[in-house]
Amino acid sequence: MAARSGLAPAKVNLFLHVGPVDAEGYHPLASLVAFADVGDRVEVAPAERLSLVVEGPFAAALEGGDNLILRAVRRLGEVAGVGEPPLALRLEKRLPIAAGLGGGSSDAGAALKLARDVLGLKLDDDALADIAAVVGADGPMCLHARAAWAEGRGDVLTAEPRLPRLAALLVNPGVPSPTGAVYRAYDAGPVAVADRPDPPADWSATGVAAWLKGQRNDLEAPAIAGAPQIAEALATVRALPGVQLARMSGSGATVFALFGSSAEAKAAAATLTVARPGWWVAPTILS
Repeated sequence: MAARSGLAPAKVNLFLHVGPVDAEGYHPLASLVAFADVGDRVEVAPAERLSLVVEGPFAAALEGGDNLILRAVRRLGEVAGVGEPPLALRLEKRLPIAAGLGGGSSDAGAALKLARDVLGLKLDDDALADIAAVVGADGPMCLHARAAWAEGRGDVLTAEPRLPRLAALLVNPGVPSPTGAVYRAYDAGPVAVADRPDPPADWSATGVAAWLKGQRNDLEAPAIAGAPQIAEALATVRALPGVQLARMSGSGATVFALFGSSAEAKAAAATLTVARPGWWVAPTILS
């Protein structure tokens, strides 16, 4: 079987409502998740043994040794009964690390699909989603990589085909925002409720942006406490022409802004790239 490659898209939490930690140390949540048309690239090829090479602008930020891709592919081999899959994996790391974009989980999801195809395994995406859970609660959602409501620990998914294409800008101020630290800071302050709001009455792009203004990201304040640059990024993005909504994604530090058109998002990206050359800036479509 020939080598295969594919996109591991960035995940964006359009809103994120988080409840108090439970007895097992998990937080219930409610979120509407969308996926971008930008992300990392994963390539899988037949080989004599399992290996992984990491390249790209953010490769150096990854720690050495085992990572989520290898963990997922090894689990695939166990489930399929083929042992450790003889595959050469290559990851082009284009997304910032610890950025609230589900990069590692999305990388694992893309690798699972490509590995299945290269190995010729008779496993559907639902079976792969069960395997993807080995990397964490957002593993299955990133495996499917489609708009969905996420509840429970993030593992109760309801596909949302009504979500329109949203012109957006992703901005990371160049600082990490480790998920564990953000949740610990959240637990130390006022805790909200993982309430799932009623869906928008108007599913147009403008209607969704207006509806999202009534929602929130409960991790935004604790993330800003640990990385004040997030607040600077939000303020800078909100001042750009044409912004309908700006909010942090996940546990940060990436923020997203919605625009009325792709042209406006690309113009904002050009402006911001010049004004903030040290920031990661990417115009995209969320869907």
